[in-house]
Amino acid sequence: MKRLEYLRLKWRAIGWLVLGRNEAALAAFDRMLGQWPDDAYALSSRAHLRARIGRLDAALADSRRLVSLRTDHAGTWFNHGFMLEAAGLWEEALVAFQRATALGPDLDRAWYGMGLVLIRLKRYDEAVAALKRNTELQPMSPYGWYQLARVHTDRHEPDEARRIIRHLKGFEPKVAAQLERETGLAN
Repeated sequence: MKRLEYLRLKWRAIGWLVLGRNEAALAAFDRMLGQWPDDAYALSSRAHLRARIGRLDAALADSRRLVSLRTDHAGTWFNHGFMLEAAGLWEEALVAFQRATALGPDLDRAWYGMGLVLIRLKRYDEAVAALKRNTELQPMSPYGWYQLARVHTDRHEPDEARRIIRHLKGFEPKVAAQLERETGLAN
């Protein structure tokens, strides 16, 4: 019987989300968590929804609760880092991304997030290492390459940035052209 109630509330929340009724979906997640306070699905869903509608403090509270319950889940730590980064809590975000990559060394998004946070913290050598790992895991995604070229430009390493621009021309010519315009480094 409890399982049926759980599923009923879960599908109700999903239905409200499909219809764009965020407050009703939040109420369904609240009811789920009232009955199952440690439910990872309800906590992560509510955290995501709260973040999406601009309630970042409440989303972070849910996310902190979730990482305390799922200490060994890489994806949970990545999501937590993402929210912390959005809140401008870069040191905390860095710790979360480091935990995510330690638990899931192939979690490319966590390496990318770590790179972005390290750039914000002006720790460029570490940012290069994180972004290189991201590009190893996602070689055809332009995002890591773009940020890596920007870091090399900021570090006054135009040859490395040009090498990345040439590489990007092979599969993302628009991103390569954007980098050329932004950096002034034409090949």
